[in-house]
Amino acid sequence: MPAKRRPPAPAPQEKKARQSRLAKENNISAEEEAEIKEAFHLFAVQEEGYANEKEGVIPLQGVRRALIALGLPPKNQDELAKIIETIDPTESGFATYAPFLTICALKLKSRDSDDISNEIKTAYRLFTGGGEGPITMAHLRRIARDLREEVPEQTLKDMILEANGGGGVNRGVGVQDFEGVMRRAGVFS
Repeated sequence: MPAKRRPPAPAPQEKKARQSRLAKENNISAEEEAEIKEAFHLFAVQEEGYANEKEGVIPLQGVRRALIALGLPPKNQDELAKIIETIDPTESGFATYAPFLTICALKLKSRDSDDISNEIKTAYRLFTGGGEGPITMAHLRRIARDLREEVPEQTLKDMILEANGGGGVNRGVGVQDFEGVMRRAGVFS
């Protein structure tokens, strides 16, 4: 009797990160928390007086650099001073993870519309090759070629039609349409 063949093992699926209690309290996603934690760990040290801090602590000189690494730099010295005062009220010279995460969450949520608008325009210009737009089939072909991706022509057309609400391939994708796509995709809230 021949041996039974087993079906191939299913491919391992990526586990979706779960929101921690701290992330829930600060109303951020697990992905945003992971980014904050990664930036924190870039500058964290283990300090004797903070044995209970499993994530370590950041010397206050590293707080500004960690915020810059996250793309959330303080606007000026006054804002940096307020941040440091908030995350180190005892003036110990170190920032622990929880208050750092809270400040980062607040900065993420309070990015003003001008900052977001500038990011959208910058991203849009990447598609248009620095021009004013609209994003055309030629732009999408160039991007696919630069990324060394074989994207069927119909898929590119569908992308434009999806982005511009069915307004026609020749109309292209304007800044407003592009912003809508980015917001629906969760890139900008």
